[in-house]
Amino acid sequence: MTSSPDTKNLAERVTDEIRQRIVQGDFLPGQRLSEAALAESLQISRNTLREIFRVLTKEGLLKHEPNRGVSVAVPGIADIVDIYRVRRLIECQALAQAYPSHPAVRHLRAAVEMGLRCRAQGDWQGVGTANMDFHMAIVELADSERLKTMFSHLLAEQRLAFGILQDAEFLHGPYVDMNLRILQLFEAGKLAESAALLNDYLSQSERIVLSACARHPMFNSR
Repeated sequence: MTSSPDTKNLAERVTDEIRQRIVQGDFLPGQRLSEAALAESLQISRNTLREIFRVLTKEGLLKHEPNRGVSVAVPGIADIVDIYRVRRLIECQALAQAYPSHPAVRHLRAAVEMGLRCRAQGDWQGVGTANMDFHMAIVELADSERLKTMFSHLLAEQRLAFGILQDAEFLHGPYVDMNLRILQLFEAGKLAESAALLNDYLSQSERIVLSACARHPMFNSR
């Protein structure tokens, strides 16, 4: 029996909602999700929720264990290394091969401005969200819906690692000014310099995250 278009659209909308709640830290790594409670709060059937769980499990955001149910995934060190490898391949090429008047530049600028505002207010979680928006805008420069979809899943998986470390200022604070500098170079037409700075930025971020993970008991117990 096939799903109706309305049921499919509902499932896609709720999948996006749960994915965003994971990204925003509403659901924490390792947290168990009650099928009954979540279906009731989202006002969807448990069958629809199970299909959503299957999609998000395939994306690496949830984990299903027989007789234990579904929980938010806990990424491993190898996952984090792979995420950064893919990010460098995608983002640096998108930046180097784009053009400075691309419509996505508005999104880049808006994300930088949001990051600056949030930093001034001491809203480090907001800085983290602005940072994610900045990197999504970089991928928009590639004009590929497939890349955008894949990258949004990738960033959601990385946000799980950030959620474990629970130090948004440490993780995101150093990159507000770097985002601004990358944008300035890009708008000045210095695409190679902008991409090179982004590559260094991602390598620095990877080292910081891996170092923090190495000290965290959740990673050491795996």
